[in-house]
Amino acid sequence: MRLILYRTINIVFNVAEILIIARVLLSWLPVDKSGRLFDLLYTVTEPILGPIRNMLERSPFGRSMIFDFSPIVAFLLMGLARTIILSLI
Repeated sequence: MRLILYRTINIVFNVAEILIIARVLLSWLPVDKSGRLFDLLYTVTEPILGPIRNMLERSPFGRSMIFDFSPIVAFLLMGLARTIILSLI
């Protein structure tokens, strides 16, 4: 049972990371952002990236940032959360 839970949590984190990478890559490409794929990626990843982006924008160094570093921070926080959660199992 613990192995199934461990694998399931790991898969959830892997899928979230892949979706964030897909969103970042699509944001760099000249594609139609009104399509279903982009809507799905936005709906799934914005609850993760939105609060981080808001926190970064409110920080002293975040007001002058040109690039959105929320995916990088999200990867760091998700890695930390994954490590803590999986070590508790």
